[in-house]
Amino acid sequence: MCGGKFFAAMYKVFARQLNLRRGAHYLHLNQQVLRVEGLKKVFRSGASELVLFENLSFAVGQGEMLAIVGSSGAGKSTLLHILGALDRPSAGDVYCAQLRLSALSENAAADFRNTEIGFVWQFHYLLPEFTALENVAMPLLMRGTQKAEAEKDALHWLQEVGLAQRSHHRAGELSGGEQQRAALARALITKPKILLADEPTGDLDNRTGEVVFELISRLHREYQLSSVVATHNLGFARRCHRVLRLESGKMEEVAPESLRD
Repeated sequence: MCGGKFFAAMYKVFARQLNLRRGAHYLHLNQQVLRVEGLKKVFRSGASELVLFENLSFAVGQGEMLAIVGSSGAGKSTLLHILGALDRPSAGDVYCAQLRLSALSENAAADFRNTEIGFVWQFHYLLPEFTALENVAMPLLMRGTQKAEAEKDALHWLQEVGLAQRSHHRAGELSGGEQQRAALARALITKPKILLADEPTGDLDNRTGEVVFELISRLHREYQLSSVVATHNLGFARRCHRVLRLESGKMEEVAPESLRD
């Protein structure tokens, strides 16, 4: 084999091994499920204004788990609110499901959230007077799904998060970790394309947080979700496919393995 052919063959082997190490999600980078272009958010108070962030541009690929890290107050939660059509940017656009989110009416934005997005927050926001089953079924009931069908699906998702035996317990009777697992089941019952998780383990102890993060990771893989996780836990961020750091109004991509606790 001549020198040129030898190096070409070696390059192909190297590239194949590199892709295997990086993970199959890189095969889907051209299949963007969400795209952010020139995003800016300004808060105004009287004559003064605070530019929380500006000129943010990135994409989330199909099947990708993207971590967003940064200090408290950097704008991670606000960014997730904008990605989920809960808030509007001051400038720039978010595109998802062939939609320009800033152009949606309030009703259209609500429909988008109910069909395309699953939310998990630091606090579970379960309704304490309702059972776990009723809480998880709520998004389907709000769609107009028949109660029997909604509760059947809710039980399936409670099984997925290991809470089937607690389905008829009121939310207030569940432990913190169980409440967050029920909130995850509620987020996924609508079969969203994208999961947005804002500090999903921030209110949990280390051991329980590990259980919840592993659960999110497993369901992400098994249901081929695209996930954006805002987290202070750099150990969890290291286990995501990509990491974006939001700091001082700017965003940069960092290698997951470079993060240090």
